[in-house]
Amino acid sequence: MYQYNNLWTRSRKYILYLLAGYVLGWGFTPYQTIFLGLILGTSFSLYNLWLLIRKSKQFQKAMEEGRAARSIGTISRMAIAGLAVLIALKFPEYFHLFSVIIGLMTMYVVIMIDYIFYIRGQAWEER
Repeated sequence: MYQYNNLWTRSRKYILYLLAGYVLGWGFTPYQTIFLGLILGTSFSLYNLWLLIRKSKQFQKAMEEGRAARSIGTISRMAIAGLAVLIALKFPEYFHLFSVIIGLMTMYVVIMIDYIFYIRGQAWEER
């Protein structure tokens, strides 16, 4: 079974590496607003990933215990994304809006890539 703890550990590591690269891009390139937008969006994306993993664990535990399961927090994750966009709209001289949106999508791209590697690893072990 695909373990949430392993997903969180690997995804957090990948996203922190990306954030480190964005910080270097912010410091050493003239595209500071773009990299600040990526940093803001990816930071909020990391928080959204943590929320998703936590809610998924709670959902799985409720299902195993036979209790009624609550939602997995879609509204709270949308609110966090909205907050990031509002910050970018409020301070356009610091944050590039399109970069914030790309940063918010980072979590989903990392999860998809991680899952592809997970499936390939499972297929490799079966050989």
